[in-house]
Amino acid sequence: MPNLTQTQFRMLAAAVLIFGAGWMGISTSLPGGTDTPGIPAPKAGFLAPDFTLATLEGESISLSDLRGKAVIVNVWASWCGPCRAEMPALEAVYREYAGEDLVLLAVNAANQDNLNQAAAFVEELRLTFPVLLDEAGQVQRLYQVSALPSTFFIRPDGTIMEVVFGGPMAEALLRTRVEMLLQEAE
Repeated sequence: MPNLTQTQFRMLAAAVLIFGAGWMGISTSLPGGTDTPGIPAPKAGFLAPDFTLATLEGESISLSDLRGKAVIVNVWASWCGPCRAEMPALEAVYREYAGEDLVLLAVNAANQDNLNQAAAFVEELRLTFPVLLDEAGQVQRLYQVSALPSTFFIRPDGTIMEVVFGGPMAEALLRTRVEMLLQEAE
């Protein structure tokens, strides 16, 4: 490869930056946008999309039935390393605030997971919060989950306070968000 002059190098760098910015622009959706026209992406300030899923024990839970409570929806899979890393923090925070109108729903991405492995994961980590099975990917589509884990902090009025895609989240961050949610519930 021939040596580039300083001017040629700057022109090449500028072209790469312009191409990169253009690529990012066409390969991402607009904020608040979805693949379905007219349906905004779930984000802070938006009403959390309702869903009904079965627990590992077969009980049905609907998000809309939890209005008036602070809710954390955490989407995870048993094969996900960051999910495994943040589950102990979720469990600790859930146990600490369980008597204070806090509900934690661990939504297993069952369409991407093995039910036996998910159940073993829950048992191994001694999780005490409800574990829901998203067998058809309904919650993942509604909430536009692009990374596991994904966590949605939902106010008692049903609006989303914050969204965290990816993880693992630190216990201190979780505790801070839960305290903010519970303050809004008062």
